[in-house]
Amino acid sequence: MSQSQTEITTMDVVILGGGMIGAATAIGLAQLGLSVTVIEAFRPETYSSEQAIDLRVSAVSVATETLLDRLGALESLAQMRRAPYLGLETWEIEGCITRFHADCVGASHLGHIVENRLIQLALWEQFESFDNLELVCPRSVDSFSRSKHGVCVTLDDGLRLETKLLVGADGANSQVRTWAGIGLTGWDYAQSAMLINIETATAQQDVTWQQFTPQGPRSLLPLPGNNASLVWYDDASRIAQLSQLSNTALAQQIKMHFPERLDRQFKVLNKGSFKLTRRHAQSYFADNLVILGDAAHTINPLAGQGVNIGFKDVDALISVISDKLSRQESWWGTTALSEYQSRRYRDNQLMMSAMDLFYAGFSNELLPLKVLRNAALKLADIDSPIKKQVLKYAMGL
Repeated sequence: MSQSQTEITTMDVVILGGGMIGAATAIGLAQLGLSVTVIEAFRPETYSSEQAIDLRVSAVSVATETLLDRLGALESLAQMRRAPYLGLETWEIEGCITRFHADCVGASHLGHIVENRLIQLALWEQFESFDNLELVCPRSVDSFSRSKHGVCVTLDDGLRLETKLLVGADGANSQVRTWAGIGLTGWDYAQSAMLINIETATAQQDVTWQQFTPQGPRSLLPLPGNNASLVWYDDASRIAQLSQLSNTALAQQIKMHFPERLDRQFKVLNKGSFKLTRRHAQSYFADNLVILGDAAHTINPLAGQGVNIGFKDVDALISVISDKLSRQESWWGTTALSEYQSRRYRDNQLMMSAMDLFYAGFSNELLPLKVLRNAALKLADIDSPIKKQVLKYAMGL
């Protein structure tokens, strides 16, 4: 497409960020009949079954799967690869364990562990089904400005897009949020996390588990075939040290520090690390502008809920806009965007606070607190209506 800088293309919605959250938002709004443009700087690598499994994976809940199905992407995803999980287990001391299983709520599974890139690819495949959805990639934004009818976005190639609603799905360092002057609250945690893909001697488990230690949690997520993803939380300097080890030396450290239930016959395939941060935008919207996903919040990945609350944002935004369209009301105005925020802000705040409470509670080595939290884990394992409700919430139901 070639246009002079003075020529402006008008769209109902412009979405900055074509990752999982931005792509899902684009499809949902295109299904409502709105004209949508997605701007993305990087094109994901095409899928091949011969490729190594990516380090960045997500525990996709049943509620998220329902949304992906509605967007037409679940079938595409099923043609690639994913690992179902039927159970969740958490403990600190052996004998004081909390177990959740799909059987508790009569479900076939609790969710799937899926590579982030494959979710994005499955969504991008659906773009071709919509004449009213355009992907502009690879492109980046040069500037934003206010216009008579909303926001004008100027790209690095000079293309100018005017839109009633600008959607920031552009991650934790969101350009959209920064330009809108939306502030952040939050902090950096004392720990970092290391992601480690391993090949095991036995086939995948159907349970994802997490053990708390004085240094931080040790977790396992099942991956397709004879593979698993380990997550090692520890002091930032310790994670930096581990990152410098060879795969063979790292495997020895894993055997020393991970629980016995980990298959000892494994080899390390790949590794990477990241710092743990908590960020929450002070508002999810401004005039003709809305943010969602990591642009609005980053959460401690302790329970793997980050991607799922992002998809809940998507679902809420689509629902609000659909309702306004059906009523022939302003779907891009302050009333609509405020309603979206009211649906999501407190729920996200609650999840973030719960993760912080869990994190702080298990980081403290005071003996009375240690006894109390392990007694609570053991008590939580008893089948009860509360346990079922917690499990349903984790599933997004």
